[in-house]
Amino acid sequence: MNLLNKPLEFPDFRRLQNMWPKDWTLPFISLALAVALWYFVGGDDTVDKNVMVPIEVINLPRDLVISNQFKQDILVTISGPRKQVLAIEKGDVARQVDLLRAVPGTMVIKNEIHSISVPRGIKVLRIQPDSIILSLDKLVQKQLVVKPITKGSPASHHNLRQIRMKPESISVTGPQTVLAEIDHLETQIIDLTGLNQPTQLQIPLKLSPALLDLIGETSVTADLAIVEETVEKKISGIPIEIEGNKVGKKISPAAVTVTAALPRSVARDNRDLPSLFRATIIDENEAGQLMVRVVSRGGDKGLEPLEILKVEPPFVTSLEDKKLKDGPATPHSVE
Repeated sequence: MNLLNKPLEFPDFRRLQNMWPKDWTLPFISLALAVALWYFVGGDDTVDKNVMVPIEVINLPRDLVISNQFKQDILVTISGPRKQVLAIEKGDVARQVDLLRAVPGTMVIKNEIHSISVPRGIKVLRIQPDSIILSLDKLVQKQLVVKPITKGSPASHHNLRQIRMKPESISVTGPQTVLAEIDHLETQIIDLTGLNQPTQLQIPLKLSPALLDLIGETSVTADLAIVEETVEKKISGIPIEIEGNKVGKKISPAAVTVTAALPRSVARDNRDLPSLFRATIIDENEAGQLMVRVVSRGGDKGLEPLEILKVEPPFVTSLEDKKLKDGPATPHSVE
């Protein structure tokens, strides 16, 4: 028979359809869906992985503070698809610690498996450590005076008159148990060796680890009043200036003598010492005597204010008033 002339025969699909069991249709579709789901969702490798999970403290009352050091993260062993595990490594999960009902004291918080919320498909296997210990304390504020600590001595014939700290005190907020044991703050050592003039320095505070955690590295300003030693000196011939409504008034005596504490170098120099002071009339007493006031002009000469110990005489007399009482007298006037 010539095969080229034989007609093509096609399978009878109706017959094949009748041969396929009708009860297998739904199971076959379910199997295909399961394979597809496994491929797209469960096809990743399942791995066990240790990840660091941060601790997140929430709802801490305003009047409380955590006074102890504790680890800021915990080690968690998880199991699940690789992609999801890697996502958790990027910080997608935290261990929340709710302190809404916390009171002062020590709290031991268990790290249970269910205490960490993880995405569906991930399991928490282990947590290390198995607990978190927190010490809670009252939060208080305390004003602490800054105390300067010094060593050495100023230059020869110089003294440290005063140290002024800026600020003089610092307000610190922290745990009550920590601040209860502290009544002042100390500076690092201030070296006075060889200083011969007023000096201003920036000085760090000497802080314990507990205080360092509360206020950090802190510096203050120390104003050092370094002054030269003084000697007592009597200066005569300081003219009395008459001003205001007393101009032209005739007085006796017309000059006063001042005893003052002068820096050693000033007293030793040959200078016009009377020019360092100014004398004026400021008041009249019941006896008609005029009170003399003497002030230092040291600031005009670039010196520290000079200490005036004594003025002689402290009062002068108006010659015009004296003439009315005692008769004519030789006037001594100061223009």
